[in-house]
This record gives sequence, C-alpha cells and structure tokens, in this order.
Amino acid sequence: MSMRIVVDPTNPGQFFACCGMLELADRLWPGAEGWFEHSEFSITGRGNLSDLVRHLLEAQLLQVDPKDSTGSAIEVQHPAFAHSLLLDWWHDDRAGGKELKVWAGTMESVRIARAMQHAMRQDEFLNPRLFQVGLIAYDPEDPSKKVEPYYFDARRGPNAHSRDVGFSPNDLQLTTTAFPAVELLCLIGLQRCLPAPTDRPRLFDYYTWSDPLCPELLRAVVPGALKFSGSRGYRFENWYRTGQKKHKAFRTATPLPDH
Repeated sequence: MSMRIVVDPTNPGQFFACCGMLELADRLWPGAEGWFEHSEFSITGRGNLSDLVRHLLEAQLLQVDPKDSTGSAIEVQHPAFAHSLLLDWWHDDRAGGKELKVWAGTMESVRIARAMQHAMRQDEFLNPRLFQVGLIAYDPEDPSKKVEPYYFDARRGPNAHSRDVGFSPNDLQLTTTAFPAVELLCLIGLQRCLPAPTDRPRLFDYYTWSDPLCPELLRAVVPGALKFSGSRGYRFENWYRTGQKKHKAFRTATPLPDH
C-alpha cells in the first residue's frame, strides 16, 4: 500500500513532520520508504494513512524525567514497536539539536505533545490534508485549559512578534490556531533528521529527495551530506518570536540555488 500527504516543502515544520511520519511507518511496517514529489510526500508500507494516524493516537507519550516537565525527554511507546522511540534531540549539543528547541520558560514538553496528540482525535486528520487542519488545542487532563504548540509550523511564526501584527500575541498571552499534526510529527521527525547548521546563527538548511528512501538514510540526506537527483535545498531561521529572546519559531524557508 502507499499513502500520500499534501505538504508545503518551504514550511520546515511540515517537512520534518513528513520525516516523522516515515519514522513511524517504518516502526509499524518495517521496510517503509518515503519520498517527495511536487507538493506531496508519499510513503509505501503495509498500512495506510488512517492506520498510521490511529497508531500515533494510541501511543503513550511518557515523561522520562519526572522532575523536569519543561525539558524532559519523551518516550513514545506502542505495542507494535519493537523498541520504544526516545525523543531527546533538544538535549543534543554536538549535532546541533539544542539550537532547534523552540519552547522555553514554563512551556512543558510532554504536556504540549499530549495536547497535540489529543487534538488529532478528529476525522479531519485521517486524510492527506492533515497538515492543513488548524484548531485550538486543549489539555486532555483539563479540557478547560488551552495549550499553545511548540511553534514548529511556519504559519505561526510571522504572527508571533509585535512588529508583524502591531502587538505580540505571546506577550498578551493570546491563544491562536495550532496545526497539531505538524507540531507532533515534527517533534518526532527531528529525532533522526536534523537540518544542517550554517555559518550564521539560527539558520539551517534541509533537503528534500525524490527517490524512495528508508529512514536510516535520512540522517545523511536531510542535511545535504548525501544528495540524489531531484534533491532540493531550503534554508530557514529558528527565529526569536518574543522580545526576551527565549521563545523561538520556525520561519518559512527559502529555496537554495541549484548547484
């Protein structure tokens, strides 16, 4: 079987969400492969898109460090996984993962992940346009409380700073639309697929690919260390979205010149 997801490759959140989908597909159906083609991302495997999303909703998201609700690693457990998936890339100084962390302050890593997962329990997330589904996310343990996302989706970044809209939604603690599938799957995708840092602070490069590839190759393909015919490069900024320069957001990427 194969599945196709509508994707904007200039949105780094959506790009890495595709990587996250391939990671999950391979853990559920070993041998899964994925590739980009125009405005779609395709995955081949023994399941379909609905199966993949439902398995993601059934997974347990566990806080590894009970004393650190804001920065703890997250363990993704599912009976169908041979091994649980540990998400801790934001602790990685050597490969640059720490520089991609967008949340800060009182934002709780596991609480956000669980809220995004809970928000995906709607039929709209079972179709190829799941990255375009936007809504306000709520805390599954307290449905009266709204939860802001990580800010991986580039559609949020330009509207987060006062110089863009005349006031700062962050500073006023306003809640705006989140794209839960992008936020949660990007968190997963970055574990294996980190972009390449550039010689400028907070700027990163990533590359699409057009041949069916397994997840094991993406560690070299995504940062451009291994390129295939049809690869396309993009550069994005992990941008400060508040005046305190703590919270960040992924901004829309610009295509790199072809070489």
